[in-house]
Amino acid sequence: MAAEKAIILFGHGSRDPLWRAPIDAVALRIRSGQPGTPVRCAFLELEVPDLASAAAELVALGARKITVVPMFLGTGRHAREDLPLLLRQVSQSHQEVSFTLQPAVGEDARLLDLLAKIALE
Repeated sequence: MAAEKAIILFGHGSRDPLWRAPIDAVALRIRSGQPGTPVRCAFLELEVPDLASAAAELVALGARKITVVPMFLGTGRHAREDLPLLLRQVSQSHQEVSFTLQPAVGEDARLLDLLAKIALE
């Protein structure tokens, strides 16, 4: 049975392959905690897959509700401008799918509290 809901963790990308390890670790935690929820990582540049490819793969698996989670600490130009534009383009290619764009993870008070706690240790 295909999962109707899916998640894309969206990051900037880097030439350094170690850069993406934390995002891959989040995806693994999601898969472990919710094995029925497909999750993919996608990147703006320098890494694959891009947002369109990750979305297409999830749609092919049967996803009809895809949540895109920007894995940015701050809401810079990429989160404010580039990602919404890319998501509009992807939405036009998959009009049967509902896409939800969450705020950047760095805007979540729970993450900020955890970062402060880590810094204080």
